[in-house]
Formats: sequence, C-alpha cells, structure tokens
Amino acid sequence: MKLLKMGTGKKINSIIKAYEHLTKGIEKTAKTGTDGRAYGGIIRAGKGEMVESIAAEIVKIAWEELRQKPERLTIDRKKIKLPIKKSYVEKIKSPGIRQYISENINKYYFPLGVDLHISIDGEFVLAMECKAYAENAMLKRILVDFSLFHEIYPKAGFILFQLESQLGGDYSGLKNITFGSPSTHTLLSYFNIDLNIITLLKGERKVDKPIHKKQYYKPLQKEALLFAIKHIKSMLRKHAKSK
Repeated sequence: MKLLKMGTGKKINSIIKAYEHLTKGIEKTAKTGTDGRAYGGIIRAGKGEMVESIAAEIVKIAWEELRQKPERLTIDRKKIKLPIKKSYVEKIKSPGIRQYISENINKYYFPLGVDLHISIDGEFVLAMECKAYAENAMLKRILVDFSLFHEIYPKAGFILFQLESQLGGDYSGLKNITFGSPSTHTLLSYFNIDLNIITLLKGERKVDKPIHKKQYYKPLQKEALLFAIKHIKSMLRKHAKSK
C-alpha cells in the first residue's frame, strides 16, 4: 500500500512502539496499584485510553495523507446538546406539563457524546467509539448513541474502532472483505446507521487470554494500521480541498 507522505511510516512505527510499551506495562502498573484503583479498573482504563490515542493519531495521519491543513481538523470530546423532540412534547397528555415544558424548552436536552468527535472546518463529520474490545451487548448501546447523533448530523460517518473484537464472525480476521457475524448484522438491521468497524488486532478476543499477559500478547501489525488509515481516508476524502 503506497503512502503519500514520507513521515507516515515513522508515525506508524511510533504507534506500534507506544502500543508495545503500554500493553506490556499495564500489568506491572496494575499490580503496583500506585493510584489506588482496583486491578481491573487500571487494566480497563489503560487499554481504553490507549485505543483512543491511537484512533486520534490515525485520524490525523489520514487527514495529512489527504494533504490537508491540520488546522481544519478538530478532535475533541465536547458534549453535544440533543434537543427534546417537539413532537414528543405535543403528545404529552397533561396540559400543565405540556405547557411547562414548552415554556422552558431550551432547558430540555440530553448531553450526548462518544469517545472522539471529529470536525472539519467546524462541521461535525465523524463520531468514533473506541474500545479495547467490543461484543454485541456493547454494540447495542453504541448503536443507540450513534442513532441519536444521526438525528442531529444525518451526513456524519460512524466508526467503532476496536483493539480486539468479540463480535463473532470474522471482524478480527483483518481482511479486505469482512462478512461479519449473524448477531452483529441482526442488530445493525434494526438501526439506520452505516457503521464502519475497524479492528486492529488479529484473532477473536478470549476472556481468559488477556493481551496484557505476556503469554497472550498480540503484536500490532503495520498492515492493520495502514488499513485503518486507508479506511478513514476514504471517509474524510469528501471533505478534502484540492491544492
């Protein structure tokens, strides 16, 4: 796969080295428990923060690969106000409640957010949920959040970015064509969301074989990162400006 910019290879190598350092070091940090958190909490936080960092870096690389100005790109986690639906208010049977809500309508919203919000020139374009792994029970919640985003930003793209997959099927096969799993496709069929699933590590996640344990460690391959960059480039391409 040809890279457009000379610095991309170095950045990919840096991601791989950071992954190796953090994954192999999570176990030691968790055992020492220097910050007082329970072992499992440290493991979850360590992996989760790492996946978010990798995802953000890949988005930046993809944007640079499109030869776009970095200042046009914004990545944050700022909550977005999901307003109450006026059609819901109109159906409220109690006249008093209906009137009260109508008179205070600006106070009625839900603070909506996922792990990474990507905007171009201030326009929201991508919502990314980043997971150390995902299984279908998690996917249900993710799809609800994405569906709410879709109500506000119908043209936005949606990505589940996961280190490992526990969705079943071949999501962890790291192939050009992914057939998915029966359970995942069934859930997707009930939501009007074009979900993009990006997995970084090959092989289905095994609960009894955590990758932070030396004997179960999985390397992060350059090819997986290149595929992720290519995928996100394809989603951001329509926002690129010609030089």
